[in-house]
Amino acid sequence: MNVEIWSLGKENDSFINEGIKYYFSKTIPYNPISLVVLQINKKNATTDVARMKQQEEELILKKLQLSHYLILLDERGKSLSSVQWATQIQQCMNTSVKTLVLLIGGAYGVTDTIKQRANQCWSLSPLVFPHQLVRLIVAEQLYRSFSILNNSPYHHV
Repeated sequence: MNVEIWSLGKENDSFINEGIKYYFSKTIPYNPISLVVLQINKKNATTDVARMKQQEEELILKKLQLSHYLILLDERGKSLSSVQWATQIQQCMNTSVKTLVLLIGGAYGVTDTIKQRANQCWSLSPLVFPHQLVRLIVAEQLYRSFSILNNSPYHHV
């Protein structure tokens, strides 16, 4: 199964990139993961929140395929434990999901169209985090999930 983290916004700072690469390298034996940063073309940038969300929707829908299983990460989503993340990922593998996409929306969230297209909506926390940090947290949680599924000692109960 392909696992992709999609995130709207700017490229990562170097220290975030290092952390993401670290967890991706540890996950490779189980399942490779990739990060896709979706950016609005600077010439189309706007301060109009509704227009910005619409532009982000267009970017997402252009890349999203019908076969993708989309999990939206949103502070209002369902809160899951690490073991529950692993269980959900296992269920995706069991149902032959080809590409699992974990979407980190834009600074103002995503449109209703994206929310409706999402197969699931998860919350990392009721706290709000910077997008770059969320990318790192998701990379770590994916590594933790695959560690749980493969009985690695990384996750302590």
